[in-house]
This record gives sequence, C-alpha cells and structure tokens, in this order.
Amino acid sequence: MDRQRIGIIGVGNMGGAIAQRLLDINAEVRVRDIRPEAERSLAQRGARIAASPAELVAQVDVTLIVVVNARQIDAVLFEEGGAAEPALPAGHAVLLLSTIAPADARRIAERLSARGVAVLDAPISGGPARARDGSMSMMLAGEEAACARLQPLLDLLCGRVFRIGAAAGQASAMKLVNNLLAGVNLAAGAEALSLGRRAGLDPALMLEVIGASSGACWMLADRGVRWLAGDKTPRAHLSILAKDLELALALAAEQGSVAPFGQVAHRRFAEALATGLAGADDSALLGETELPSG
Repeated sequence: MDRQRIGIIGVGNMGGAIAQRLLDINAEVRVRDIRPEAERSLAQRGARIAASPAELVAQVDVTLIVVVNARQIDAVLFEEGGAAEPALPAGHAVLLLSTIAPADARRIAERLSARGVAVLDAPISGGPARARDGSMSMMLAGEEAACARLQPLLDLLCGRVFRIGAAAGQASAMKLVNNLLAGVNLAAGAEALSLGRRAGLDPALMLEVIGASSGACWMLADRGVRWLAGDKTPRAHLSILAKDLELALALAAEQGSVAPFGQVAHRRFAEALATGLAGADDSALLGETELPSG
C-alpha cells in the first residue's frame, strides 16, 4: 500500500485499536476525539492530534469515522468545526465504520457524495483485539472504484471484507442483522447460564460443555471467558449493543416484521441498563439475567 495519510475520528475501544494497528505498520495517522486522554495515548505512539474534525480532514487522504451513532457522525461532519465544513476536498474518502441505521448511512453518503467525496458504508465487527491485530471483519457497500482504491488499506485492517453491494445502507443493514443475532445469542446465553446456576451447575463447566456441544455460539464463548474471569474492563459497552438491537428492531418494523426474539433480547438489555450498567462491558449481562419466577 502506498503511504497514505489516514485520519480517525473517534478513538475509543475500536477506533483506538485501529489507530494502533496503523501505527504498527508505520502509517501516518492523525486522530480526533472529544476525550483528550484518548488522543494523548496515541500521540505517545506517534499519532498526530487534530484540533477539530475540519483540521483533520484537511491533513489526510482517508478519514475513518468510528463514533457511537449517527447523531455523533452528523456532529463531526456537519456542525461547526465539522469535517464537511466548509467542504471536504473532492476525491477524499470517508469510511463510516459505526453501526447506524441504513437510512442514516444513505443520507450521509448522499450529502457527501454531492461534494465529490467517496463514501463507504463500512461497519466493522470483531472487537478491539481483532481490530488491533488486523483480523476484524468489515461489511462494505460503496461504488466499485472507491472500494478498489481503498482495498489495500482494508486488507491491512481486516481479516475479511464482505462486499454487500454498491449502495450505501446495504452494509449497515447487514451489520444490524448480525448484531440482532449477537444480542439475541448473548441474552439467550445469559438465560441458559442462569438456569444452570439455579440447578447447581458450575459456570466454568457449563461454558466448556456448551462450547463443545450443539449450544455453542461465538458471543457466549467470547463474553463468557471474561465474565468467568471477573474481567470487567469495557471492550464492548452494554449500551452499544442495546442501541444496535433498537436499530435492528426499527429496521424490522420497516420491513413489516415484529422480530419477537429481538424484542425479548432488547428488553433484557434494557433491564440491565436500568441497573446502571450502561458503561459496563456487555459480558456483564451474563451475570445479570435471571429467569422469571413461575
């Protein structure tokens, strides 16, 4: 890959891990985050800090946006000091890596494309560890020429890139389908572990047996390890997956579906949020869900 100047707006768990991955391969990286401490930790490794999104995009060729939701994307792009004001340079590439509604991905892409900016709808999955080592997965939608131009960069960041389509919003829809299942599986796993604990089963043995049997699922295996170890370091905030479930349910409603399993999972997450776990790792759900008493 030719040496590109890469900007990252939002260097939390995922964005920060991506920045570290790029710094590992000696890329020229500029970062912007509302938390100075997140910027400083990357500056110590050689990243340059931009004072605003507008300053960042003026200094890079490609901008990765890794914030929480569409409202934050609108803020970093279109509010005062935002990346799109007065205008992103034509030919610039913006990758929307956040999990957002398909309609928001389309709206943002249309607004930027009108300025000659290449926009890729590119939500990511796999967690910070896989972002850090370049093995995360990406769902990608965008014009063929832009995707081809950025493929060398994507190959450095991702173990697998799934081409979903040419239209913005298609990759975001795929991400919501995935995260609907992720949330349902985690909620179901919490219920199964709750049942086993009530029946006197050892949690470690349950995870071992389930992992080798027909009940195995990636979410329970991944989250179960750190829940069992008592590791409460937030890697994927519970509030984020709750937000994604809400977006998935909205997408289902648009398609005329009620998504009953998704509704139950969303309710479990809402109950956990109500106990003050918004900032906790979503593995905390495994210790929170209890079976209703009959």
